[in-house]
Amino acid sequence: MPKRLLIVIHAPSPNTQVLSKAAERGACHPEIEGVALTIKSPLETVPEDVLACDAILIGTTENLGYMAGLTKDFFDRSYYPVLEEKQGLPCALYVRAGHDGTGTRRAVESIVSGLRWKWAQEPLILRGEWQEGFVEQVEELAMTMAAGLEAGVL
Repeated sequence: MPKRLLIVIHAPSPNTQVLSKAAERGACHPEIEGVALTIKSPLETVPEDVLACDAILIGTTENLGYMAGLTKDFFDRSYYPVLEEKQGLPCALYVRAGHDGTGTRRAVESIVSGLRWKWAQEPLILRGEWQEGFVEQVEELAMTMAAGLEAGVL
């Protein structure tokens, strides 16, 4: 039975949609065969999706120095329903930050700490003006998550 990677991405703009596709490409790398992928927006994601996954990758924008409202809504709806059963869930985060991303990172880290999830790697903060290199960074992040999940190291 394949391991299940859940990717929850808030992608309200053309650039963030490009990042979403990059995450999908990375997680679906041809050499990674033992991972089933689910990609949803924060609004579509329900606690049962989190309960069914073996690792989670969250992508959000920075809005007014904080995570996107829909990303916060996802955490609000999922926190207590998954708290006891998903402790230790491997997770990763990328933030598309027009400024510095510090507030968003801090907020998500606080929630992840409360959930007792474990970081698969440091959060990826994509700061400032759009750069084409962001696409490769997100693709690599998702590929690393999927490969780690398949190899059983997450």
